[in-house]
Amino acid sequence: MAKKDLLSIYDLSTKEIKEILNKAFKLKNDRKHLDVFKGKILGLIFEKPSTRTMVSFTAAMLQLGGTPVFLNTENLQRKRGESIHDTAIVLSRYLDGLMIRSFKHSDLEEFAKYSTAPVINGLTDHEHPCQILADIMTVMEIHKIKTVEALKKIKIVYTGDSNNIANSLLAISAVLGFDFTLISPKEYSPKKRILNKALEYTSSTGAEIKITSDVNDAKNADVIYTDVWTSMGFEAEEKKRKKIFAPYQVNSELLKKASSKCIVLHCLPAIRGEEITEEIMYKYESSIFTQAENRLYVQKAVLLYLLNTSLISPPQKPCA
Repeated sequence: MAKKDLLSIYDLSTKEIKEILNKAFKLKNDRKHLDVFKGKILGLIFEKPSTRTMVSFTAAMLQLGGTPVFLNTENLQRKRGESIHDTAIVLSRYLDGLMIRSFKHSDLEEFAKYSTAPVINGLTDHEHPCQILADIMTVMEIHKIKTVEALKKIKIVYTGDSNNIANSLLAISAVLGFDFTLISPKEYSPKKRILNKALEYTSSTGAEIKITSDVNDAKNADVIYTDVWTSMGFEAEEKKRKKIFAPYQVNSELLKKASSKCIVLHCLPAIRGEEITEEIMYKYESSIFTQAENRLYVQKAVLLYLLNTSLISPPQKPCA
């Protein structure tokens, strides 16, 4: 079987997303440790700090019976100039899979090109696919949505910076065909090529994608999602961003526009008092921390799919 990577949501078909989500729900419902990866080793490469990605992938591999190996780039020969080409070839001869958290998406793509082991995007400046799969799982779980198709009944709104989270939300809405509204200052809207790629899918999937700078477009939202205004690597713009993004804060006034059943999501870490108020963070911590917990089950499902696709069971109804 040919190697399969997960670098972008676009690497997955609708059927594959459904299978991964159904497997994640089953894993969460069963709460069993599986000994299916005995003897398998997953390399974890981090160029950026991490809490949820590092711990969830580590725990996922251990709970599947495998071994995770943490690889800090500060301690690899890449630090001294070894090429991605050479590093990828060598590591994939030692390991059964690699999860990489990188700044440049192009570095991740180059790594996957030369690796003979499956490569998983643990976050780049361009996308964060595993996070978004966990987000969709959370929306389905809390809103008691039984099928991916039923997501079309839900209005999902993201407000803030058009960063990797926003890009992956655009991608998954395009692939699955649900409605998605992105509210952002005009100068921080999605790049044209990223938006155009998502729009290419809308005619076939029926997705309705709206890009706006008007917070009133959060009206009747069933999900309001936000992320930090200043992502890693953009710290020099922090002061400027605080001023520009202030009107896009998730606060009680914004929630008044949403539906009565609206939940709030945040991929964390959160800067309370900036992109989200302390009040709203506290009020919706159940959905936000469920979102974080679901990273574990999605990582396990992704690992089962990429490292051994035969272990993905036929589609099942997700847990309510």
